[in-house]
Amino acid sequence: MAMCYAALREAAGQGETDAFAASELPTGRKYDRILAITRSGTTTEILRLLHGTSIPTTALVGDPTSPAVHAADASIELPFADERSVVQTRFATSALTLLRAHLGEDVGPAIADAHDALAAPLPLDPANIEQVTFLGSGWTVGLGYEAALKCREAARLWTETYPAMEYRHGPIAIAAPGRAVWAFGDLPEGLAEQIGATGATLVPSNRDPVAQLVLAQRFAVAVAASRGLDPDRPVHLTRSVVLP
Repeated sequence: MAMCYAALREAAGQGETDAFAASELPTGRKYDRILAITRSGTTTEILRLLHGTSIPTTALVGDPTSPAVHAADASIELPFADERSVVQTRFATSALTLLRAHLGEDVGPAIADAHDALAAPLPLDPANIEQVTFLGSGWTVGLGYEAALKCREAARLWTETYPAMEYRHGPIAIAAPGRAVWAFGDLPEGLAEQIGATGATLVPSNRDPVAQLVLAQRFAVAVAASRGLDPDRPVHLTRSVVLP
């Protein structure tokens, strides 16, 4: 979601904007503000960053009672999106929709598309897909990473993500029958035909990209069900990573 927002904010003329995992933020860089996107507000890396920087900070959180709210200079709280599942879906889409609205976008059409995506037929048979590659361009590359992560977390599905123009530079080699390529936004000219020639199934983007993410989230849950897995309680994962 940070990747998406950074690209959208720069494109809107709001200034240079970078996206990093909290543990990877380069030291010594000067920013006007750090926006920490954290559902639980308890992750060790986030709290270390908020406590250790002199740059003004804002925490976008799901839990209004979390330590991040007190560690940051300001907070934006989305308690309705503080879901119980270890795998976060509602917080991710809600946070990005809020940030898009903050940039002045009319998010009404996106919300309507997302509502429709809740009941739309899944574009792939969850029981018969071996692998999915998600493609995006510009701000939607981040959505591809998010969709791939949800499928890995909830269903242990083999997924990959690439910028759409880079897909022909090697990753297309794994495309085959029984596998899929899922697009967020329009594909570069000629790529759909090349994907078709591999025998892989192409899932085109025919709605707002965030609504496409909702569909991908539903697909992850369906794959988990087909494999007898609990998508809310994945193996090896906890709701928040809290280190000693």
